[in-house]
Amino acid sequence: MIWTAGFRTAVIDPHGLLQFGEPRGFADQTLSQPLHMAGGGDAFRVRLTNLYGRSPLTIGAATASTGGGQRAVTFGGAGRVVVAPGEEIVSDQVDLAVAGGSDLVVNLYFPDKTDLATYSHRPAEIARIAGGDRTHSHRLAGAELVEGRYVVSGVDVPAPDTMVAAAFGDSWFEGVGTTPGANRRSVDFINRRLAQGWVVNLGIAGNRLLRDEVGPHALARFDRDVLPIPALTHVLVNLGINDLVLPSELGEALPTAGDLIAGYTALAGQARQAGLRIVVATIGPFAGAGPDARTPEVIGTRREVNEWIRTAGVFDGVFDVARAVADPARPDYIRHAYDSGDGIHLNDIGAEVMAEALDLRHLTR
Repeated sequence: MIWTAGFRTAVIDPHGLLQFGEPRGFADQTLSQPLHMAGGGDAFRVRLTNLYGRSPLTIGAATASTGGGQRAVTFGGAGRVVVAPGEEIVSDQVDLAVAGGSDLVVNLYFPDKTDLATYSHRPAEIARIAGGDRTHSHRLAGAELVEGRYVVSGVDVPAPDTMVAAAFGDSWFEGVGTTPGANRRSVDFINRRLAQGWVVNLGIAGNRLLRDEVGPHALARFDRDVLPIPALTHVLVNLGINDLVLPSELGEALPTAGDLIAGYTALAGQARQAGLRIVVATIGPFAGAGPDARTPEVIGTRREVNEWIRTAGVFDGVFDVARAVADPARPDYIRHAYDSGDGIHLNDIGAEVMAEALDLRHLTR
């Protein structure tokens, strides 16, 4: 069986300095999470992570559901499994078909009190949490609703000879600003445009190209999140906003255009060394986020880096997100119709416009 990624999510440390979601643990509770599949197959395997756990993580039972029914998820034939701190485990094969563009609902029961769980903090998806072992329930009535994705890191499907790309970047990929549970992230819209193959979403809200917080910086996490994906052919990159916005909040020096250009160049080298084609987005507008987001230094750096991205010829392709979503009268601001309301994130319409800025020929060459 040749496996590849039908779904991926990038995780962060719940003990980190900056959290844009709700870190939490579990105790005698069932966690139910819909995973919107980028690609599908006639079977699947579920990946669970305790990457940032400080103690062993016990899963008492697990199930997975599609429109075709529900199956138990086992690990080495057992329904109960313990994931060591810093480790990830892969389930046994589940013989149930799952389609790209559909939701695979994974239920996990935590019988014991856990540490804060490794998680994806702003996935634009709603998790359900209820007391006791309710893994065989199809809908957890009366459950607590939380935006977040916990413990799950991916789903593998059998798909030989399939184009698989990774969307590697920040909140503009992860989906902040779009309607939670509606699957209207920019990556979802890209997948709806593709006739063949798919893109898995490795966005982390707050992630940076050059510095850690939130999550490892992109040059470090490329090896962790991108390279292990089997049969990967392309990587799409959207980074840079947080490198320019977060320094004022964290008391850091603003990176220069030269610093960012060197980082992008190094990232292109990592991709090429791995045999991947790399397609990079220009840095989107964000001046509406507040005074620190529109200083002359910040605006000038963004403009200089974007012009370099467009013209340097360092990448296999460029998609000009900045021009696609900018206000024509004020190009450092998001067009009002595309703005989620905070001046820095795209709404559902803006996410679709971002996706349409990608020339799909970049994913077939």
